[in-house]
Amino acid sequence: MSRFASLRHPPNRRAILGRPVFAVALAALASHSGGASAPAPLRELTVCADPNNLPFSNRAEAGFENKLVELVAHDLDAHVTYVWWAQRRGYARHTLAEAKCELWPGVAYGVEHIATTQPYYRSTYVFVTRGDRPLDGLTLDDARLKSLSIGVQMVGDNAMNTPPAQALAHRGLTANVRGYMLYGDYNRPNPPAAIIDAVAHGQIDAALVWGPLAGFFAHRSAVPLRLTPVTAQAGAAQWPMVYDISMGVSPDKPELKTQIEATLEKEKPAINALLRAYYVPQTSAEPFAIHSQAMSTVQPR
Repeated sequence: MSRFASLRHPPNRRAILGRPVFAVALAALASHSGGASAPAPLRELTVCADPNNLPFSNRAEAGFENKLVELVAHDLDAHVTYVWWAQRRGYARHTLAEAKCELWPGVAYGVEHIATTQPYYRSTYVFVTRGDRPLDGLTLDDARLKSLSIGVQMVGDNAMNTPPAQALAHRGLTANVRGYMLYGDYNRPNPPAAIIDAVAHGQIDAALVWGPLAGFFAHRSAVPLRLTPVTAQAGAAQWPMVYDISMGVSPDKPELKTQIEATLEKEKPAINALLRAYYVPQTSAEPFAIHSQAMSTVQPR
């Protein structure tokens, strides 16, 4: 459990006034005679995170980014204070840029206006299909897509939509597409998981979903689901499907960035184990596949 800063309430006045005079005198004497000093206070690490966005983070600190923050804070001998902020458009501007926090635990490597650490994992968008449907091996240029209903994660206007939504529009498949808002209804738990539920319930034939979200909720699905990485196809440079993920740090905190990078390197085995525990697909030179708990599982590397 992360160590949060707590509000210190003033001590009860009656207890102070009722304290024996000699005890007060002894305390004063100890402070002047080299008595044991109080331990130095822990440094504070202020972290911005989404309060309702598993598998990444939530207010209960149950996401893998919460666990990673805990690991970093332990190595830095720091206690964590969260600034909870829904990860919507303008998130970076309203958090790191306005100095509300100093760390964002999951951001694409090299994003503008943020100092990003070296990546701690690389993942990809995936096709999510039911295991009982003959839809394995899908690609963006697969002829089968023309006859399928396809779910994509939507952000808003077309210029800001996810790479799969852009890639399908480029291929003239918009009539087949059903959008699922990436932000969702925050009155419900885990709103981005709605697109996975739609596949499981047969409301759509396939979905194009960011890998960590897909892996986590596919594993929890009562219906066996198949995950297939989106391979590089036409337009790959314009709409990349694979991203390196880093921790974002305030640009004016270069020392903190260096310290966090040292922890990421030192704790690499523990971080990889954490990502496996949350079924995060990690890309490698070899193809990978993740299936739900009802199917055989091939763990990503």
